[in-house]
Amino acid sequence: MRRVRSTNPELISTVRLLRRKARENNATIWREAAHHLSSSRRRRVAINVGRLNRHVKDGETVVVPGKVLGAGALSHAIFVAAFAFSGEAKSKILRAKGKCFSISELVEANPKGSNVRIME
Repeated sequence: MRRVRSTNPELISTVRLLRRKARENNATIWREAAHHLSSSRRRRVAINVGRLNRHVKDGETVVVPGKVLGAGALSHAIFVAAFAFSGEAKSKILRAKGKCFSISELVEANPKGSNVRIME
């Protein structure tokens, strides 16, 4: 098991929650998300809204184990759970009638992780 070496209390609690829910519900998606979040900050994912627009279908739910950035345009509604959002990214997702969640909120709403994808 990988140790969390971060001093960010929000990150530590999110990784612990993901690992616990993965064990309780036998959900490998949360285990993978915890693995990506517990990596170093340099290796953590940063995804632009334009990339989400290209790879995510209308109404689909995705988890970004990192930060969502605002470059690009969004033409359809998507549901995004991420560790962090830039202000521009959040406004673009909400303007397209999508929703922004924290990873913890999505895990509590969908503990089995069904119909959720990880964007790396």
